[in-house]
Amino acid sequence: MRKNKSAIKRARQSEDRRLRNSHVKSTMKTHIKRVVSALERKDKESLDAVLKTTVSYINKAASKGVIHRNNAARKVSRLSKKVRGSLQGKA
Repeated sequence: MRKNKSAIKRARQSEDRRLRNSHVKSTMKTHIKRVVSALERKDKESLDAVLKTTVSYINKAASKGVIHRNNAARKVSRLSKKVRGSLQGKA
């Protein structure tokens, strides 16, 4: 068990941040799954809106420091590539 006040506070802050970060990551993954499911359904009407909100959420997670900015850029690039491919008729 931690003995001094600063160590106790640091442990409490770390736990709060861990929970917040896991929530942001989980929500980000859910957004990505929505884009993939819209692609599978070939729902072109909602695809643009879903992709826009997903890209926004991924960038927000990167700006908060939950994921690295290069990781965010890679996720956005791969999603955009899939969407572009499906809109052009490729799978």
